[in-house]
Amino acid sequence: MISFLMRRTIPRCRAYSSQTTSELTKVEVNEKTGVAVVTLNRPPVNGLNVAALRSLEKVIGDLETNKCKGLILSSSSKNIFCAGLDLTEIYKPDQEKLKSLWTAFQDLWIKLYGASFPTTAALNGHAIAGGCVLALSCDYRVMVPNSSIGLNETELGISPTAWIIASMQNVLSKRSVELALLQGRIYKTNQALEIGLIDEIANDKDETIKKCEEFIAKYSRVQSLAFSLTKRELRGKAISELTSNRQGDLQFFVDSINNPSVQKFLEKYLQSLKSKKN
Repeated sequence: MISFLMRRTIPRCRAYSSQTTSELTKVEVNEKTGVAVVTLNRPPVNGLNVAALRSLEKVIGDLETNKCKGLILSSSSKNIFCAGLDLTEIYKPDQEKLKSLWTAFQDLWIKLYGASFPTTAALNGHAIAGGCVLALSCDYRVMVPNSSIGLNETELGISPTAWIIASMQNVLSKRSVELALLQGRIYKTNQALEIGLIDEIANDKDETIKKCEEFIAKYSRVQSLAFSLTKRELRGKAISELTSNRQGDLQFFVDSINNPSVQKFLEKYLQSLKSKKN
């Protein structure tokens, strides 16, 4: 189920073969810089199901192994980066599948948040809920105008878990984090830049990738081991806390999703989406 596509001419990264059974995650490595553009490719909104989460996790692991120079996370959608966890996976869920979903999300976050190379998010559209978490897990974020980003879990009736809060605390001031999470706020591009939720605005998708490349290039003189060790010191505490409490974190999520009020909200929301399609 895990798949990725990449060019085979990679002088600054060891070439490795692709195994394509689907195209949930596409990878292209720049042959001159060794920087990988990793594209989420699960239309229409890049909903994160287990397969998509595992695909992205494996890609990041493979890039680590092959000592690539940096990662740009992007989307194949025209105006959506990622809408978060696939709602059909959490509405009236099979309990074992629900656990697998959150475990896969935990694993991906650990891998992305703690990546040993520079990571960036080229946000060519909306990054909501889990999509926002992916963006926050990166070292740098560039977004196109007229898009939205944020964590609206409290609107759904869910409290963000500790590692999701830590991801936002790593980017925003304490006060901004409180307002964002307690109100379930979604920010437009200009608002996100103003509070520091994103780092730059780009005119279009191509420019988001270009600006991400420019950011990664700033680390060209930094020794990779020093970068990795320093990042571990900066982010290691949050990762260790999740690692030592994975089961408790999982149970917290499962209990939250199974709350009747959350399920009722999901039902209404999915019905509204269905009505819009019709």
